Amino acid sequence: MAHTIEELVDMQRTADQAHATAQALRDQDDLPAFETAWQAWRDLAQDVQAAVREHAKEQDKMRAGVELEVKRKARHREPAEG
Repeated sequence: MAHTIEELVDMQRTADQAHATAQALRDQDDLPAFETAWQAWRDLAQDVQAAVREHAKEQDKMRAGVELEVKRKARHREPAEG
């Protein structure tokens, strides 16, 4: 399935949020919740990486460049115009 950069950015934001959730649970005394959150983040991160690889291949771009663009856009939101 082909993904646009915007879709990849949304996927990365979801993975980043899942990572933050897992990190927040890390120091709590609820190992099952942490492990579940950690696995969810890993699954999402793997999905992002697969989609980035596919997009890069389809666009004949370097994967690392696409990944960098996606992470930059996901983590540094542009201010809305208006």
